Amino acid sequence: MDFFSFFKKKSAPPSGSVAKDRLKLVLVHDRVNCSSQVLEMLKTDIIKVISNYMEIDEEELDIQISQTQSEDNGTVPVLYANIPIKSMRKVQD
Repeated sequence: MDFFSFFKKKSAPPSGSVAKDRLKLVLVHDRVNCSSQVLEMLKTDIIKVISNYMEIDEEELDIQISQTQSEDNGTVPVLYANIPIKSMRKVQD
């Protein structure tokens, strides 16, 4: 490990990448009729509940709402969550 790398700032993702992700998010929300406020509230609640049981990497957390085909109901919304787990917490009985 480079000693001086400890003092360097972490680089932010390129602005083009961030803009592309935001546009995708807006398009998906329009398609499934879910506001960004609702998605943020959902994300906050999911983090709160899961954090009781495990330590997660909130920076790499990815929660999305998209659509998928259902055999019975046609196109339906789907909640997709990719939650990197750092470690499990000890749960007291």
